[in-house]
Amino acid sequence: MNWSGLSEFLSMGGYGFYVWGSYAMTLICVAGEILLISNRRRTLEKQYGHTSGLDQKRDINETTS
Repeated sequence: MNWSGLSEFLSMGGYGFYVWGSYAMTLICVAGEILLISNRRRTLEKQYGHTSGLDQKRDINETTS
């Protein structure tokens, strides 16, 4: 696998479009998965943060009564 230049390396013997396209799709899927996970985490933190805050207020009211 000796390449005489960058263009020959990028063409990968005629399979460059498939190889680099596969790398690009993998990168897009991994980045999308990271974004979806972080969005889901924020949603869950917001959802459980609200319920946790209500539980704390209820505990305070029960102890003061």
